[in-house]
Amino acid sequence: MSSAAAEDHSRATRGALWVVSLGLREYSEALVIQRDVARARITGAIPEDVLLLVEHPPVITLGRSSKPQHLVATADLLASRGIALHEVERGGDVTLHAPGQLVGYPIVDLKRHKQDLHWYLRQVEEALIRSLAPFGIAGERSAGYTGVWTQGRKLASIGVHARDWVTWHGFALNVSTDLELFDMIVPCGIRAVQMTSVCRECTAPPPAVPEVAAGVTLAFGTVFELEPISRELGDVTLTVGAN
Repeated sequence: MSSAAAEDHSRATRGALWVVSLGLREYSEALVIQRDVARARITGAIPEDVLLLVEHPPVITLGRSSKPQHLVATADLLASRGIALHEVERGGDVTLHAPGQLVGYPIVDLKRHKQDLHWYLRQVEEALIRSLAPFGIAGERSAGYTGVWTQGRKLASIGVHARDWVTWHGFALNVSTDLELFDMIVPCGIRAVQMTSVCRECTAPPPAVPEVAAGVTLAFGTVFELEPISRELGDVTLTVGAN
């Protein structure tokens, strides 16, 4: 078999990664979508892994490990700035989403990969690290923490949930995020952490979120050995509703 034929055979036999771009969408709406897709992935109604990509209006989310003192802003301040607050089932502490941040919700059936959440977290980190390289950013891990850093500054937060070995929730990669917003929280419960962004760190012209999303999509396909395929939300919703 020629190398070209072997590559075609590999693509034909490995699974697909359905990639759905949700644009700018309220956190509560995206949460309903990912929960619906996760349930359908668990039952097999959706036959492939899914990566939902989205930006959110300003919102703070509290994971299962959140501590009250890690939310610095008062309820009145959040209300005055129109910033929503959600308690969710993901792991991790407090985090913040805002426009200019690429949020990804990989809905992955680990029974088709490896039934190990620690392995999965390292895979997500690896995909993000690889996606940063084209922008001249050396992504790295920080011992004892989940996420992606560069030179000691944090670029991406990760928090996941899984049921029946199907994951949801995911990562938040700062691209052009207003970093001053992070002053309202202790990000991921890490004192003195310095948050940064792709645009602040890159050596090339600052990229837009869609450009970073394209690189993340390719990296996820490579790391999880899946073929990325763009899908419309309506197509996926119809798949869910048909079962």
